[in-house]
Amino acid sequence: MFLAEAFRFSIQALLANPVRSLLTCLGMLIGNASVILVVTISLTSQEYILDQIQAIGSNMIFAYYETGTLEAARFQSDFIKLADVEAMREQLRGSIVEATGVMTNSDRILVNGTEQDIRVIGSDENYQPVRNLAVLSGRFLDHQDVIGRAKVAVLNEKLARRLYGSLQAGTGQIVKIYGLQFTVVGTFKERIDSFGQTEVTGESVLIPITVLKYFTQVERIDPLYVQVKSSQQVEAVTARVRQILQSRHRTGATYRVENLQAILGAARNISVILRLVLILVAAIALIISGIGIMNIMLVTVTERTREIGVRMAVGASRAEILAQFLTEAILISLVGGVAGILAGVSVPLSVDLFADNLHVPVSPASVLVAFGVSCTVGLAFGLLPANRASRLNPTEALRYE
Repeated sequence: MFLAEAFRFSIQALLANPVRSLLTCLGMLIGNASVILVVTISLTSQEYILDQIQAIGSNMIFAYYETGTLEAARFQSDFIKLADVEAMREQLRGSIVEATGVMTNSDRILVNGTEQDIRVIGSDENYQPVRNLAVLSGRFLDHQDVIGRAKVAVLNEKLARRLYGSLQAGTGQIVKIYGLQFTVVGTFKERIDSFGQTEVTGESVLIPITVLKYFTQVERIDPLYVQVKSSQQVEAVTARVRQILQSRHRTGATYRVENLQAILGAARNISVILRLVLILVAAIALIISGIGIMNIMLVTVTERTREIGVRMAVGASRAEILAQFLTEAILISLVGGVAGILAGVSVPLSVDLFADNLHVPVSPASVLVAFGVSCTVGLAFGLLPANRASRLNPTEALRYE
């Protein structure tokens, strides 16, 4: 009966001033919706960034010869060779998916009636899965193309569109590279735009590495790619790749061997920091709304001083007065909090409904935290006004005008 009466009196008091009650709830609504949306935005951005990095190849290791002085550059034997790629496949067989090497050169071909420099890339059939390339039309290089030194080419999307207008139209066409006729067997693109930071830049054409090596002065693999089976093995295999390269070349030759694990770790750390900062901003909004509740309740206590005196005169205890005003504060906080939770959840859910290819995750933890904070704010900021109401002197309260 004690709590039921407190709840009934609180409802009556709130309904007596509906506009003020709604405006007070609005602060909690905005605060709770902010918490959920902030966490949702943080999770979505984190997933997007990590997906972008992993699409490039989070388990991928890349290595290249790091030229120091001009004197060091004269040692052509220091360059990574095709034999080094084979050594990686043999010695790391149990730990890697595959290893591949890349050689690059350039040539001038006729594009829309004018000669233009293009990037010529030489690799093998493993280049596509290791680099996670998307085949847009036709096929990629296969093992027979490589060992048979076939004059076949795979064009990147940009070059195919410029040469033939569409991706499908290019398949089966003849393109002249280094004065030889190559048959276009397919088109490809990087799944994630690397903004020119890889060997696939601008207009590029891919041919078997066994063919390209005859058109380069020095056999030089730059870079060497290794795809590791498990992310837990990346660091160990990275060290092993460096060791193998150093053991196969002269002492003093330096090789840069890197992976994307450090970038992944940095992205995760940045995401966590961003989430904490955004949550702090949302928490400030909740504290401000809590102060608003306390301010309104203090005004309410002053306005209802005579009512409090009457209730005490007819037998209401200080605990009952405390419970009544504390219940009012908690109700305001909970109503605004629940409305804020519904508003915060509805936004990402509506995105999922109207955008088929976009998933915006909602964190159950953020909903629970928002609800818990609503209860805590109502209790913490309602305690002072409720305590002040319960400590009023009944005689003075009755004389209050």
